[in-house]
Amino acid sequence: MNQGVNTVIRKDLRAVTSNRRLFSELLIVPLVLTVVLPSIFVIAVHFVPDDPDIMKLLELLPQSSAGAGVEVAITGLIFNYILPVFFLMIPIMSASIMAASSFVGEKEKHTLETLLYCPLSVKQIFQAKVMAAFLFSMLVSLISFAVMLAVLEAETFLLMGSLIVPTVNWLVILLLLSPAISLIAVTLIVRGSAKAQSVEESQQGAVFLIIPVLLLVVGQFAGVMLLNVWILLGLSAVCAILAWVLLQKAVRGFTYEMLLK
Repeated sequence: MNQGVNTVIRKDLRAVTSNRRLFSELLIVPLVLTVVLPSIFVIAVHFVPDDPDIMKLLELLPQSSAGAGVEVAITGLIFNYILPVFFLMIPIMSASIMAASSFVGEKEKHTLETLLYCPLSVKQIFQAKVMAAFLFSMLVSLISFAVMLAVLEAETFLLMGSLIVPTVNWLVILLLLSPAISLIAVTLIVRGSAKAQSVEESQQGAVFLIIPVLLLVVGQFAGVMLLNVWILLGLSAVCAILAWVLLQKAVRGFTYEMLLK
């Protein structure tokens, strides 16, 4: 990779980690989705096992889980089929927070002219901004999964005396679907950041990216579509193709004039 591109990537990563406001925003969403929400589910399963909503979840259990204890089986269902949908919000939100400040942040700090003087084409600068936000989003996603798994394993062991086993669904999500969704979000938001006049304006685009994920959440709880590995692979393929098309189109259409408006 070009040395200049690496320099821009490192600069953007340092800018986020050194900005307390941005860094705190990046921690809130993963904390809620990987610690608070899963803990609420586990506690509800353990202390209110006869709740109608929980019994409805029991009906969705695969036959292979029938031999496990009810609490452990339902917790495994939540972890492997319900939480992955919520988890997909993490790469979108973390990407939006960092990507939204990519170019508009340079404008607000009055460093855009300095960036344009670096020995990189405007397309290389755009690719560097996308790559920085993408890498950071993936790092946040992987750390969030590790924290969520550790917390859930500890809670289920203490409350139920058993451990839950991640299915291949999580492998597909972490290695295929989450990166594809993150790249879509980053590409759209970084491009929007070049036109925006403030970070808040740039972040507004992330709201529309959350809507498809919310529809998946509704489908999961309604029992309309229980995600399995084949559905996830299909979604990954569609999102990967869309991400590649959007990135190529965005790079081709990115110009100096767009930045200087």
